[in-house]
Amino acid sequence: MDRINQNIGKNLKRVRKERNISLDKTSELTGVSKTMLGQIERGESNPTVTTLWKIANGLRLSFSTLISEETPTVSIIKKNELNPVIESNGQYQVYPLVPFNAEKQFEVYAITLASVCEHQSEAHNPGVKEYIFVNEGTLELVIDGETYVVNREDAISFQADRNHIYRNNGDSVVKCTVIIHYPS
Repeated sequence: MDRINQNIGKNLKRVRKERNISLDKTSELTGVSKTMLGQIERGESNPTVTTLWKIANGLRLSFSTLISEETPTVSIIKKNELNPVIESNGQYQVYPLVPFNAEKQFEVYAITLASVCEHQSEAHNPGVKEYIFVNEGTLELVIDGETYVVNREDAISFQADRNHIYRNNGDSVVKCTVIIHYPS
């Protein structure tokens, strides 16, 4: 059994179960026979592109939803295995912990600011919101000229559609976790 056929079968079955629809109803919606749908779900059939498009259109799915590999339910992200974006001669580092996912509408970063480091961030698109959790040190966040002091184990959230500055005026490193949420 080809891996792609296994993926298609699992994805089709998952979508049907999530929507609580029978094979009969799926056949009615897609124009693909119940027998063929069953074979596809069991990985016993090598469906044509035309058949997959019928299923995708009938169930109002993207084509890639049917063929994509199942994402694991548990993922461990190791910061030391990520390549950070580095600025200010290594004083400011951004680690992409969880990349943007259009379905979830957010991304997560680990940010490190060395002592006496400042990073100016341009305004994001309208509706974008940031959530910052300070893990170590004290972060100064300047938004529209007003300074907010966020201590270790505290958090701040704000509409990020305006210029803002991350600042560490302390003697020790500042480590933060940043969630950026994008509007739908």
